Amino acid sequence: MADGSWYDADIDRVIISEEQIREKTEELAKQVAVDYADADGGILLVCVLKGAVMFMADFARALGRQGPSSEMEFMAVSSYGSGTASSGVVRILKDLDRDITGRHVVIVEDIVDSGLTLSWLMKYLQSRQPASVEVVALFRKPEAIKVPVPTKYVGFDIPSEFVVGYGLDFAERYREVPYVGVLRPEVYARS
Repeated sequence: MADGSWYDADIDRVIISEEQIREKTEELAKQVAVDYADADGGILLVCVLKGAVMFMADFARALGRQGPSSEMEFMAVSSYGSGTASSGVVRILKDLDRDITGRHVVIVEDIVDSGLTLSWLMKYLQSRQPASVEVVALFRKPEAIKVPVPTKYVGFDIPSEFVVGYGLDFAERYREVPYVGVLRPEVYARS
């Protein structure tokens, strides 16, 4: 693990290292750069707050080294339902600040879990007449998906365990952990 950081004792095991994340982010940026090499007006990256912030920053820098030009936008959405499970009913907490008509939009997500919120978000953005809407997600939990979402770019498939780090949180903690690790059950059991 890391160097004695505050969170090390709470992590059972690392499943994706900092180096693996960096390499995969570069690889995903290269794929997107090739696919959008001829995109008029460049790409509009839409970060879904809060979890995707870490990935967005690194992905945008990696994409910038490849070309094409990109701009960044941020959205915050809240899905709610019973308890901690997403119902797919979504409330927009922060919408885009600009018109996306005719733009090539790439939604930047940290993780595709149930797919319910992301499916809604894609439909919402497509209703605003962009040239295209695609998704780049660093992580996906295939076993947790309830609604198939056309996620064109995926970094890692991960198990349906309680994972934190690199944007993924538990009670707003652990987002800054530079790797992805499985949280010890006793940590979330005491909440």
